[in-house]
Amino acid sequence: MSTDDTGVVFPAGPDGRRSTAAVGRAVVADALRPVDPVGARAAEQETNWRAGYLTHFRRLVEAGLASPDAARTIAAAGLDAVHGRLHVAGDGGEQPLATLLTAPAGQSLGTREVAGEGEPERSFSLPFRGTRLRGDDLHRRLDTWVECGVLEPSAAEAVREVAAHPEWLALPGRTVAVLGAGAEMGPLTALLRWGATVAGVDLPRPDLWRRVLDTARRGAGTLLVPTGGTDGADLVREVPAVAEWLAGLPGEPVLGNYVYADGATNVRVSAAVDALTLRVLQARPETALGFLATPTDVFAVPGEAVAQSVRNYAGRSAAGKLLGRPLRTLSAGRLLQRAYVAGADPGINDSLVAQQGPNYALAKRLQRWRATVARAAGTTVSMNVAPPTRTRSVVKNRALAAAYAGAHRFGVEVFEPATSNVLMAALLVHDLHTGGGPQHEHPWQDEAHAAVHGGLWRTAYAPRSALGLAAVLGLGAARG
Repeated sequence: MSTDDTGVVFPAGPDGRRSTAAVGRAVVADALRPVDPVGARAAEQETNWRAGYLTHFRRLVEAGLASPDAARTIAAAGLDAVHGRLHVAGDGGEQPLATLLTAPAGQSLGTREVAGEGEPERSFSLPFRGTRLRGDDLHRRLDTWVECGVLEPSAAEAVREVAAHPEWLALPGRTVAVLGAGAEMGPLTALLRWGATVAGVDLPRPDLWRRVLDTARRGAGTLLVPTGGTDGADLVREVPAVAEWLAGLPGEPVLGNYVYADGATNVRVSAAVDALTLRVLQARPETALGFLATPTDVFAVPGEAVAQSVRNYAGRSAAGKLLGRPLRTLSAGRLLQRAYVAGADPGINDSLVAQQGPNYALAKRLQRWRATVARAAGTTVSMNVAPPTRTRSVVKNRALAAAYAGAHRFGVEVFEPATSNVLMAALLVHDLHTGGGPQHEHPWQDEAHAAVHGGLWRTAYAPRSALGLAAVLGLGAARG
């Protein structure tokens, strides 16, 4: 969001540079240290963080599998490291990020209210390939996705339950704050179409707000917007003011984190939102939290996903079997690796994409850590893995766009934004009406529940070992 050296920033080193790699190494090491000191030392000594971060982010998940307490300890230590190591820069110099929890608001934000002019949708429908699926068509599509391993069965069941309870869609009595109101993957459009009350927060950019306000007018809900001379607010620099504004809104609060930015700014805004989250929870302890996890990360996955992947590997085509061995030999084993050891339960799905970089991985892991810690404290949390989606941030990266275009050849379905938005908004609605979904013993089970991973968890091959081939095969389609 903000690109200058004010607000939430990386600390300056002795040479004056604000090193994202130094902070990334330190945060991962701090997170691992209470549970896995050897892993912490390995992260600290990583000399090429930009290329080597993949191993250490995987280790964060593996070390947490030892016990539920281990996973929660890693999450809490990681959050503490972020709040202790990032700074807030302003006229008075630089202070630790944690000072935002009590810092006075620099201004008092007003509220602009925009009422939708449409009628709320009375039944649930899902945009899909130019049509809207409802009723039997929706159920058949969900069945197909489950059979093909595109989403976990629990996700399909949650969507079915929402479809059976259309009165849930408007979220009566709640106000859903959408941080990142203009985000392609956010639920703002769907919630307003269903008649919900939404508080939208995003940068004060006139073009962005023209689009968001037009969406609100065409919808059926009510949009609340913070104003301080212009619509919107910069979360990197205005945490206290936005937190106070959110805490004063009517209704049962839901704080949804859908922010995204490029590069290091992604960590800055994610850290700022985490500080804002703590401040809102202090003022309104009943606040529910909403997140979207990226599918291109490391997750522990259930034995059923491992078993389907193993079956897919055994049943691959004759051409796949013929080409697989020489490709693995020529690539020194890097291409077309098996996804799992048969019988693993849970298995480890490593779908990290090197091109997205360590800042993206840290920003998304920060959100997972907050979800884990908040859920353990009794907060209602909705955090669901969203599918691979052709968003603008993906298609502008040529390598990712090409890989997504060729992903279907490896059993991975890439969604259009319109489908992802509504599908994930439905899962949010389900979680809010069911207290965050079922209670699980281990945090990895919470993360795996109702995941819409697009097939990355159940494909025959370890995703990163097929990514290069998918990009080659999809290059022509991506250019088109």
